[in-house]
Amino acid sequence: MTSANSELQPCPWASGDLYLAYHDNEWGVPCVDRVRLFEKLCLEGQQAGLSWITVLKKRPVYRQRFHGFEPEKVAAMSDADIESCLQDAGLIRHRGKLEAIRLNAQAWLAAEEQGTDMVQWLWSYVGGEPVINHLASLSDAPAQTAQSQAMSKALKKMGFRFVGPTTCYAFMQSMGMVNDHLVTCPCHPQNLA
Repeated sequence: MTSANSELQPCPWASGDLYLAYHDNEWGVPCVDRVRLFEKLCLEGQQAGLSWITVLKKRPVYRQRFHGFEPEKVAAMSDADIESCLQDAGLIRHRGKLEAIRLNAQAWLAAEEQGTDMVQWLWSYVGGEPVINHLASLSDAPAQTAQSQAMSKALKKMGFRFVGPTTCYAFMQSMGMVNDHLVTCPCHPQNLA
């Protein structure tokens, strides 16, 4: 991401090529793709207790082992498939987290079978439009909000796992439902030309 204003700098957490590419091209970019939303919801849950870079580095293996995060294929995974994933050093080998991906796919499909458009439903927590925040520093960003708390509660009721309010807020940030790029970052909407 380049800008005519040389005083602009990427958000401080975006250090290193992998993080910077993620920051510039994905984080905070509004997404309405069903599969990407499901993937990110699951991957944010994998992060619990870890740093996002750990998950980001392992994302290609997650995509391979979990069928590109197509909910129908993930929901159909067998116990043997999950056991095989537990042996793969390319994943975070935590039984509860890996089983949660399959459970989340089943919950996602169950909601859709009952007529819920999951893309619209997730976006409804921000009124269908990105919330653009104007943060001066990382310390200004909340860990969770009333909206992420409500999303978390509803997802848990639907049978999702590893979807606490902090995880849901990180999901909302990453999928562009909330834009928490700092105002001094070239990716903040006010700085995009």
